[in-house]
Amino acid sequence: MPKATRESFGEALSELAPKNPQLVVLDADLSKSTMTQDFAKKFPDRHFDFGIAEHNMIGAAAGMALCGKVPFAASFSCFLIGRLESIRVSVAYNKTNVKLVGTHAGLGIGDDGASQMGLEDIAAMRALPNMAVLQPADAVETKQAVAWALAHEGPVYLRLTRQKLLDVHDAGYRFAFGVPDVVWEPESKPRHYQATVFASGGTVGPAVTAAKGLLEKGFKVRVVNVATLSPFGPEAIEKFTLDSSRFVTVEDHNVNGGLGGAVCEAVAQEGTPVPVVKLGAHTFGESGTGEELYHKHGLSAPHIIEACLKNLD
Repeated sequence: MPKATRESFGEALSELAPKNPQLVVLDADLSKSTMTQDFAKKFPDRHFDFGIAEHNMIGAAAGMALCGKVPFAASFSCFLIGRLESIRVSVAYNKTNVKLVGTHAGLGIGDDGASQMGLEDIAAMRALPNMAVLQPADAVETKQAVAWALAHEGPVYLRLTRQKLLDVHDAGYRFAFGVPDVVWEPESKPRHYQATVFASGGTVGPAVTAAKGLLEKGFKVRVVNVATLSPFGPEAIEKFTLDSSRFVTVEDHNVNGGLGGAVCEAVAQEGTPVPVVKLGAHTFGESGTGEELYHKHGLSAPHIIEACLKNLD
């Protein structure tokens, strides 16, 4: 059933809290939007609202972590990234056990417009040493990613959607940190793929739709979900270089420094000459429905199909 990953995040917190008394949640006047309000109602002594003061929230989260708590500090992704200096020093540099949660990421949030759209957050977080960066693709993966973050000792940035996402994993899926997973490929697996499409978060669904459309045109394409965006090295793409003519990356983020950049860096390090086509935002966002913005900025299924066909001879 379609569900925003921020919703699954809120559910996961409430489910994990009873057996994990060290889990606390921090908000910056956005608990209704970050979906932590249910946790706040059930565990009021473990929920802290700092008002519109993300700098303060991040510093307090670091202090709580140093005292043995496991804080999940949530806000819109664009507001968190605006406090990068606090994250850099208080969280990443000091390796504090803080879990930063950025909701309403990307163009997919729709009508709220450019000022509310985090389109540079992955690039900034990937640049920080010690920071794990996660972006789950559906409800099942989100809940498992939250559980992994809780158990992981160290800084984590979790990027979540406002828009509802279709399920791409079944109940048997098991999240593996740092391991991209194939979410769609032709039933009769070919020995060679004309393209491997790497997608993350809100773009996984359109990528699957595109791959199915390409199969109808006779092109064998698979879709790889990249939930771990940092660390991301050549080992993440090595097996896909062996049987792919080219890679296509699609992300609801600026094309610089995000998923496309990570794949290009990995290809260069791996040393196998696989051409890469990057789809993503090239400008700031704007107001419109999520579907309209995905279409305008080239993230919809038809654009993914077009990008693949331009490079499949």
